[in-house]
Amino acid sequence: MKAVAAKRRRFGYRRIGVMLERKGTIMNHKKLYRLYTEEKLGVRRRRGRKRARGSRTPMPDALRPGERWSLDFLSDTFGASHRFRILAVNEDCCRENLCLMADTSISGARVARELDALVRVYGKPASIVSDNGTEFTSRAILKWANDNNVEWHYIDPGKPQQNAFIESFNGSLRDELLNEEMFDNLDDARRKLALWRYGYNNVRPHSSLGNQTPAEARRTLEQFEGSAPGALAQNETGDYENQTRRLSL
Repeated sequence: MKAVAAKRRRFGYRRIGVMLERKGTIMNHKKLYRLYTEEKLGVRRRRGRKRARGSRTPMPDALRPGERWSLDFLSDTFGASHRFRILAVNEDCCRENLCLMADTSISGARVARELDALVRVYGKPASIVSDNGTEFTSRAILKWANDNNVEWHYIDPGKPQQNAFIESFNGSLRDELLNEEMFDNLDDARRKLALWRYGYNNVRPHSSLGNQTPAEARRTLEQFEGSAPGALAQNETGDYENQTRRLSL
């Protein structure tokens, strides 16, 4: 049933039942509807503009590092009111920020290239959560998700609380950096974002993690499960400034 629903996104349970009968699986309509609702495969009535639907399966919980990433955009200004955008990518289990990429324009293809770079460093996530912004529903992103076999979950329009982890992160970034600093140019913004990102991941205590940093929480979980690559399981070395010089947005 789930395989048919994934392929035929707009089919209700009756049509799915017909498709199953063609494959030799016959069940009465009450059992069919019960399984259909238990798997949460219901088709919602479309309203407004056409949007990418993403996966129809329930959003999985982030129980282990790397299981689920969250993406979102922020915006700010530098110089004489020149606007720039920031792509934020977070790992939801340990609240670790994987990317703060700033530029004056960020397309869906640029997001896909950044995801490729992150996968090479952190491995491929099981799922990704985002809103229905044009960059995240572009052909480039839909192709990337399909080619990499990553489930992409889109939150409902007007319900940012469905992507609560990245929304909380956005509030911290704006409160602690964007509202506190003036940026001279794009390079200055990138430098300050890199410094703040290092502090967020390696210095700032997080109450939701028992006052651990995201880096400490990730190492603890990976070592406990015995799945940590050697490079990730090592402790941080060197002073703060030396670490930040090696950061890449």
